[in-house]
Amino acid sequence: MQTSFTLAQLADPNVAEADKILRACVHCGFCTATCPTYVLLGDELDSPRGRIYLIKEMLEKERPATRDVVKHIDRCLSCLACMTTCPSGVHYMHLVDPARAHIEKTYKRPFADRVMRALLARVLPDLTLFRLALVGGLLARPFAPLLDVIRLKRLAAMLRLTPKRIPAAPVDRIGKTFPPQGARRGRVALLSGCINPVLSPSTLDATIRLLNRHGVEVVIAAGEGCCGSLVHHMGREDEARAQARNNIDVWTREIDGKGLDAIVVTVSGCGTTIKDYGFMFRTEAAYAEKAAKVSKLAMDVTEYLMRIELDAGESKELVVAYHSACSLQHGQRVTAAPKDLLSKVGFIVRDVPEGHLCCGSAGTYNIMQPQLSKKLRERKVANIETLSPDVIAAGNIGCLTQISAGTAIPTVHTVELLDWATGGPLPEQLKAIRRDAAAY
Repeated sequence: MQTSFTLAQLADPNVAEADKILRACVHCGFCTATCPTYVLLGDELDSPRGRIYLIKEMLEKERPATRDVVKHIDRCLSCLACMTTCPSGVHYMHLVDPARAHIEKTYKRPFADRVMRALLARVLPDLTLFRLALVGGLLARPFAPLLDVIRLKRLAAMLRLTPKRIPAAPVDRIGKTFPPQGARRGRVALLSGCINPVLSPSTLDATIRLLNRHGVEVVIAAGEGCCGSLVHHMGREDEARAQARNNIDVWTREIDGKGLDAIVVTVSGCGTTIKDYGFMFRTEAAYAEKAAKVSKLAMDVTEYLMRIELDAGESKELVVAYHSACSLQHGQRVTAAPKDLLSKVGFIVRDVPEGHLCCGSAGTYNIMQPQLSKKLRERKVANIETLSPDVIAAGNIGCLTQISAGTAIPTVHTVELLDWATGGPLPEQLKAIRRDAAAY
């Protein structure tokens, strides 16, 4: 693709990077076949290629974002399936994220939109506020159909995503070290994060148990917080970078102190962002080197577990539909490890048809774009149900929340199944399976 940035514009490293990405695009259109919004809508502007044209025009001419541009960029899930498909290596992620930041700076959204986005950016990364919001959401959940009727569809979608039970009481894991059983074989930092401790504390507990049982010391570093992913994908770049800097500093203290073999992440959306810290801070002298070290150490939990000889499990004779989260398969290119591990410990693993297509979660997408998100969830669940699985496994809390809202099949994080199969407790979700749990 030809570009016409001026020399003055190219002096900005972000513009220079955008120019390099744009020039790599050869208009082949392969990306359209795997783009969820293009598959649903058939609109060229809702394909990666179409969005690239819109971004190019906006950045080259230094134009404020228009309503039409915002509409099509907002519809992008950042699933990154286009990056897996692209034969030219177009790094779409490093183009759409700056475009979102440009939108945030130059476009004034409608009042209701601004309020909703500000609310999500404030509440979701804060453990206390998020838990209070879930309690309120549980009480208000019966009113979701009414909100649909009065066209408050985003609020209705938010309520429908609220768990049907009161979230677990908070457990203070921050700043604690969990010693290994037997001789120490490794030392890792585990990202506790902002969503997992409230929505799925069992995932963190399973990860700690599993690693400790296999000789790995686990630390949840003092001062750790949200990775910045949620606000980063909303274009709120200052907030995202502040949250990222905090974690870089926190993990650097651990690296320089007792040392780390890895920074283990159980939420693949967070993992994709943390692995990109090196790029995000490449021009910031005070953080470039530290960020690069953190990114190099960041690993999905299944990547790290592939380094360990897991105890072989007895066959569970359970069929697991493995949903490969977009941020894991497209963002991090981790595809085989979760399935290999599940198979090794005794599960019967099945790939989901159309596994490259997003489930519609995508951070806050299932709230901000509820209609498209619902269609994608229905398509995903229909594909999963063709497998008649006993359980659905995935490596991202957003996917698990999204999919569980559309099916009665239990949804469990991959690491919880691995923990159970190698000596841990039966995951709570599997107690609902109509079988004698004692048989397993």
